[in-house]
Amino acid sequence: MAGTVINAFDRLIGQDLAIQLISRAVELDRVAPAYLFAGVDGIGRSLAALGFLRLLTNSDAPLSHPDVAWVAPTYLHQGKRYTVAEAEVAGIKRKTTPLIRLEQVREIAQFLARKPLKAARSVVVIEQAEAMPEAAANALLKTLEEPGQATLILLAPSVEALLPTLVSRCQRIPFYRLNATAMAQVLQQVGHAEILQQPQVLALAQGSPGAAIAHWQQLQTIPSALLEQLTQIPQTARQALELARQIHQSLEPESQRWLLQYLQQHYWHQLWPRFGQELRPALPLVALEKAEDYLNRNVQPRLVWEVTLLELVKTLSR
Repeated sequence: MAGTVINAFDRLIGQDLAIQLISRAVELDRVAPAYLFAGVDGIGRSLAALGFLRLLTNSDAPLSHPDVAWVAPTYLHQGKRYTVAEAEVAGIKRKTTPLIRLEQVREIAQFLARKPLKAARSVVVIEQAEAMPEAAANALLKTLEEPGQATLILLAPSVEALLPTLVSRCQRIPFYRLNATAMAQVLQQVGHAEILQQPQVLALAQGSPGAAIAHWQQLQTIPSALLEQLTQIPQTARQALELARQIHQSLEPESQRWLLQYLQQHYWHQLWPRFGQELRPALPLVALEKAEDYLNRNVQPRLVWEVTLLELVKTLSR
């Protein structure tokens, strides 16, 4: 069993407590009817769920096992459900948030209504369980009350993200943000060692390798010439207005909001060595935070950038 446990979690780094709790439950044959894997995205919850599935099904390919179902949030397009990955492949523009739909929860109940075919129990993993509307969550609650020969694994960012009635029926497995050493190990393992040279990206990720990769990919979508200009605070009002025009023309609103977060980190790293404990390093951050709030409230983007960049010019001229 020890060798099996090690192999089951061979790619999971920095989550020793979760591995210990899961493997111990299997070793003692005390697997609970339901688990909540609680922790932010990108820190290993899905890898842990896959490892758990390997142990419960005794299979190296658990996602193709007849007693396993992996449920992810979906979009509804022309009467058909698409996962996030399927929507991207199909070129479907996503204007709404994906959901774990009531129909999906009903399908889970149907899946669990039959006896396991090969394993000792059926297993269902619900990815982004926080994406369940109340009706779907209440339907899932009925399944959790009488799961039969089954185990359900809910992946969510926190206990607070789910209905208390759901949480009360789950055994919680905590997942934590990774320290710098574990972050480096994961990023090197998945072939993204270059991110370790990007302090702003790492700061945005806050201990989540998955988030670091997502931020890095977002960074690659920003035109290099535009980014180079933005990483230096404009010196004149004319430069500020021209930059605002370029941003408005080059980037979608979502990319603009991300760029504001990136610039907060960049300017902090750039200005802190120059001004130390003075107030000045905080002033650009305040302007950028206000800009992010305005964009979230659908204020005209070009106007937001013009006001923000002009404010940055004033900040450094004081």
